[in-house]
Amino acid sequence: MIVLGYSFTPKIWSIIVTAAFVFLFISLGNWQLSRADEKNARQEQLDRLSQQPTIKLPGARVKLEEFRYREVEIRGEYLPSQTIYLDNKTYNGVAGYHVITPVKLANSTLHVLINRGWIAAGLNRKDLPDVPPLEQGEITVTGTVVSPEQRMLQLSGQELTGAVWANLDMQRYHETTGLELQPILVLQEDQLEDGLVRQWDRPDSGSARNIGYAIQWFSLAATAIIIFFVLNVKRKPSESK
Repeated sequence: MIVLGYSFTPKIWSIIVTAAFVFLFISLGNWQLSRADEKNARQEQLDRLSQQPTIKLPGARVKLEEFRYREVEIRGEYLPSQTIYLDNKTYNGVAGYHVITPVKLANSTLHVLINRGWIAAGLNRKDLPDVPPLEQGEITVTGTVVSPEQRMLQLSGQELTGAVWANLDMQRYHETTGLELQPILVLQEDQLEDGLVRQWDRPDSGSARNIGYAIQWFSLAATAIIIFFVLNVKRKPSESK
């Protein structure tokens, strides 16, 4: 085909290859958009759950998905000897720890891990910060249920060093302490004068990342089309007079 001094005569194989790549890139982009829609729908459901009244956490084993982002009330007794400190947590640019202590549920053999809040690390990282002693006997804790498996960047040999952990690994915690655990982590929201900071970030659906990936795939599809035309549109040689 010749138009205004330019010829467009692509090879059959180039048409097939370009069409295949464009179809693949567009399909991947649409898949990422569908994933974003799913996450947004799930986030809307979780937002509704977070607005519901506080419920009591039962003594029987629960499912994470049935309680995630719900505000719960927990009755039981703290086990301070099993406290661990999650490292590499920052607040206002200051390095510190999240203090995790289990509560033995009343009238149950199960335990639930409570993230009691953030505390600054000392100048000497070998010394743990001083955390005020916990109330003895039966207590009531209120907080929001989240997934306990929120892993951070982990360096070799950093996973477990005494009471300081790089990540909360539920299986390893069970093996280390022997405690039977509910498959949840509770972010404590009680207003206490214990020196711990409890300003929890609101969880994000993660859909923005999928939308970003979708834009990248659609951009690759457009790039493939542009390259196809650049390589196959050629200027027609002018005729000699």
